[in-house]
Amino acid sequence: MCRSDVKQAVLAKNDDLAADLRGDLARQGVTVVNLLSSPGSGKTELLGRVLARAVEQGVPVAALTADLATENDAVRLARSGAPVQQLLTDGLCHLEARQVRARLDGWLPPDTAVLFVENVGNLVCPAAYDLGETLRVVLMAVTEGEDKPLKYPTAFGSAHLVVITKTDLAEPAGFDEAVFRANVHRVNPGVEIVRSCARTGAGVGTLLERALAARNGVPHRPPLAPHPHGHHHTAPAPVA
Repeated sequence: MCRSDVKQAVLAKNDDLAADLRGDLARQGVTVVNLLSSPGSGKTELLGRVLARAVEQGVPVAALTADLATENDAVRLARSGAPVQQLLTDGLCHLEARQVRARLDGWLPPDTAVLFVENVGNLVCPAAYDLGETLRVVLMAVTEGEDKPLKYPTAFGSAHLVVITKTDLAEPAGFDEAVFRANVHRVNPGVEIVRSCARTGAGVGTLLERALAARNGVPHRPPLAPHPHGHHHTAPAPVA
């Protein structure tokens, strides 16, 4: 069996596990939100704000946060008052459905409405793995450059929602939001793009609203939709 066949077999097995997990959680009334970004995008800080907002509003949420090592992010997120678990990947650059299920067993509070999964900081490998999510959110800081969606078309092309982070730094970073939005829509036409800033709280309420709304279905179907029934492994063709 060649290497590509092995990869396809691994992804197919993950897809089956993810579909089962999504079905099980849906029957429990739990919506899963998968957060993907590069390291340093500010997704932990933003997620902490979203969790705190949910707790303030009495919305039962929980979070899994993944890293190669340390439990630093779990400690930070737990300050929100929401139930949080750290998932250590022991060097693996992405999460898989089997890891999520194993960590949820015996831990997830029964009244949870939304489970946020903070994936490993990486826009390559995590984009290929369905975690049983309903909503896939890709985040990017203004300091990362407007061409990021073109460099990582699989991640951005599989997003149900795109979030711009650290917008308070847009001017000093020289970030051209119009160019960024155009690049996002080249790989994922019609996807919603939300502006956010963890420092000011901008976008926090919107992200929580979108997560809750996903319980009734996700209106946007990305060209590289991560589910149902498998993944696409070919990036969208560049637009001339």
